[in-house]
Amino acid sequence: MEITGRLTADAVVRTVKGDKKVVGFTIALNDSYRSGDERREVITFIECAYWRNEGIAEYLKKGGLVQVYGRIGVNAYLSGNNEAKATLTFHVSEIKLFGGGSQNSSIAKGAKTAEPVKDDRDNSMDIDGDLPF
Repeated sequence: MEITGRLTADAVVRTVKGDKKVVGFTIALNDSYRSGDERREVITFIECAYWRNEGIAEYLKKGGLVQVYGRIGVNAYLSGNNEAKATLTFHVSEIKLFGGGSQNSSIAKGAKTAEPVKDDRDNSMDIDGDLPF
């Protein structure tokens, strides 16, 4: 699945059991629709987790536009007053940076170059050139 949105805050690197590190960040998806003559806006927040390379966190700054690839999940829970709640989560396997945040704008000016972070699994079906169908 592919999702494109804006970062709501700078990414945070957390250490979990076994000294593994995870990059956590939230993206916002903006959508709008008309209901009669009224235009309505809907914002969906998705909590993302990236486990492959914590170095990407320095480029994931508030306001930056990113495209993430991976799989979506949901966390359901009961709040303190027994109210059912849920959050959308996204297990990220690839990140593309498009700029827009304070750090990302300096990348666009040539101060630093950030390559997309790719999934390191064996992709033996990758094809350069024409698609097989």
